[in-house]
Amino acid sequence: MSLETLSTNKSFGGTQGAYRHDSRETGTPMTFSVYLPPQAAAGAKLPVVWYLSGLTCTHANVTEKGEYRRTCAELGLIFVAPDTSPRGEGVPDDPAGAYDFGLGAGFYVDATEPPFATHYRMYSYITRELPELIASHFPADMSRQAITGHSMGGHGALTIALKHPETYRSVSAFAPIVAPSQVPWGEKALSGYLGADRATWRAHDATSLVEDGKRADEILIDQGESDGFLAEQLQTHLFAAACEKVGIPLTLRMQPGYDHSYYFISTFLEDHLRWHAARLS
Repeated sequence: MSLETLSTNKSFGGTQGAYRHDSRETGTPMTFSVYLPPQAAAGAKLPVVWYLSGLTCTHANVTEKGEYRRTCAELGLIFVAPDTSPRGEGVPDDPAGAYDFGLGAGFYVDATEPPFATHYRMYSYITRELPELIASHFPADMSRQAITGHSMGGHGALTIALKHPETYRSVSAFAPIVAPSQVPWGEKALSGYLGADRATWRAHDATSLVEDGKRADEILIDQGESDGFLAEQLQTHLFAAACEKVGIPLTLRMQPGYDHSYYFISTFLEDHLRWHAARLS
């Protein structure tokens, strides 16, 4: 699989890069970023932390605002940030141009509904194609992977980890959409990508997955108490209740005064990286 290097910059002794490739899953060019810590120069195979972004974002949001490189350099973590949807000529978007569906809003599912089914295959892209690319081009120890994400990306991280416990040693999230089947963002996206049969949505709903028997060893979630999306779109309490009922250890930290922005994410991202590193060691 060929890979085009768009940019590289030295940071905290390591290298922050942005890359592009032609995706077999989406049928489009896809861009992502990778931070290689300084330990990579010695040829060591290093653990990988995947970061899935939220609505409207690209790989660039966390790359520019996440403030993760100092910690990854210290801990020897490769940090991978994919895009949130396919893009390019011929890729369908929300007919009304809304921000919460279509471009920048792939919801980490494989769409089955036209016209989205051809290109919107973000689940397979994140779980199969991009890991293969990372393994072939970077010094990644694919036996040591962790996954995290924000909002829509938190939804992606939780659902993917719950369905692939053999792949991800740890999972965390920032202000995740934990019950998309029960909130407006999720109902719009899941119906648009997967169709009207709500039973098919359960495979992409973290709360439903826990109710249906999927498990994780432990989960870390940070949620801002001043997040304007908390009550209507995030519904964190539904996931907490599902985990408590079946005994999944969930550390849910409600953070007073914090909102949904990267000011919130960057404040606690170091905590999450250290939490993951302890489980990847």
